[in-house]
Amino acid sequence: MMSLTLRNGQRVARRDVPVLGVDEFRQGIVAGVVEGARLAALFGYGLGGDRVGLLAVLARGDDATLSVSSTVVADAYPALTPHCAQAHWFEREVAEQYAVRPLGHPWPKPIRSGAAGADFFRVAGEEVHEVGVGPVHAGIIEPGHFRFQCHGEHVLHLEIALGYQHRGVERTLVGGPSKRTIHYMETLAGDTSVGHATAYCQAVEALAGTRVPARADVLRGVALELERLANHAGDLGALAGDVGYLPTASYCGRLRGDFLNMTALLCGSRFGRGMVRSGGVGYDVDAARAAELLARLDRTLRDVTGAVQLLWDEPSVQARFEETGRVSRDACAALGLVGPVARACGLQQDVRHEFPSGIFRFTQIPLSSWHTGDVFARAYVRWLEIQRSAAFVREQLTALPVGSIRVVPERLAPNALVVSLVEGWRGEICHVALTDDGGRLARYKVIDPSFHNWIGLAIALRGQQISDFPLCNKSFNLSYCGHDL
Repeated sequence: MMSLTLRNGQRVARRDVPVLGVDEFRQGIVAGVVEGARLAALFGYGLGGDRVGLLAVLARGDDATLSVSSTVVADAYPALTPHCAQAHWFEREVAEQYAVRPLGHPWPKPIRSGAAGADFFRVAGEEVHEVGVGPVHAGIIEPGHFRFQCHGEHVLHLEIALGYQHRGVERTLVGGPSKRTIHYMETLAGDTSVGHATAYCQAVEALAGTRVPARADVLRGVALELERLANHAGDLGALAGDVGYLPTASYCGRLRGDFLNMTALLCGSRFGRGMVRSGGVGYDVDAARAAELLARLDRTLRDVTGAVQLLWDEPSVQARFEETGRVSRDACAALGLVGPVARACGLQQDVRHEFPSGIFRFTQIPLSSWHTGDVFARAYVRWLEIQRSAAFVREQLTALPVGSIRVVPERLAPNALVVSLVEGWRGEICHVALTDDGGRLARYKVIDPSFHNWIGLAIALRGQQISDFPLCNKSFNLSYCGHDL
């Protein structure tokens, strides 16, 4: 047996995960990706002495299955990356965390600890020069360094160095859950509090055999889509600002706040903290509050529609958006990019459709995609998702099921494993939990969508003018802290 097949949020015994020889493990991953699967996770875990376990999760959207396999390595193993580009960032992380060398990896430098002081790619040639940006930036944003290799204004290569605020969250989660665990989840990436909290709670509920009430599933879905609405509206405004188009920039900056205030009306926190809890949700919505949310949603969507329509009607804006920062469909698939970035390249992938959980098992939001892979496509997919997420929220608030909003989970099953996927506003969130003999967390792996997509930004800049970087960067709008967790 090459791998164990399971579903999103399905608990399995750790002993059932096949332990393969290194060559068989590598061949299974490479073959799976060639056949259309995505490498959702690849990470290490200590086995004592100099032995390290590697565990891989392949996501197969066509049949909603996840394939899990593992192997054991010592100080080195033949790298997957030369045959599977999706593994390149994962293998650099494993090398950094466990001092295991992926032999043959083209660039095995650290991705967090020590990444800033490591060597950078260098391009030689007449009139070739380097431009360094960051890690300290002009705005109130997190640190990250961008090293451009340029010929004049033409970008030959961009290398991205992160890890300036690595917090060691995954190490802190071992031995949990504790009272603080949910708070770590809500602050893994602050603008994705609902998405990460949902992925974590789904994992815990599966490990405990807990069934979430229908009303709680709906309220979780509403909170998740409000998070998407706020961030997409803010991104469209920021994209307008990056090309100096102030009408949309000004309106959408305010409208993002209106969506955040709807989440605050839902649970008291603009970022949705406290809303999603193991076994359900922390706050209910009565008829009066639901009516107020619906009224606010209609007003805000009307204003967003007017503000965003200005973007599509302005030729000077479209001239900057179209054919800027293009990522081809083939490159997107080869690199394993996720979320709106992948859908903007024409890939039909969305966890809500491929691996539905919660309310999305019973009702689906139409998948939003485009095909050009440029700044315009990444902006337009956001706009499509705003309309469809708003329609979903309206539908759910109009017909909330009756019943309780939370049950108390039992103890977690010992020596178990679960994979939990959620479609956050940036894309696929993947949490993998492994428990020990006592039912405590022995390893907890988090893959924020930014982990997959930072390399996509680097590829988007190739062949562009360096002045296109702010616009391309915002069209991805990736998380530093989600990567540096």
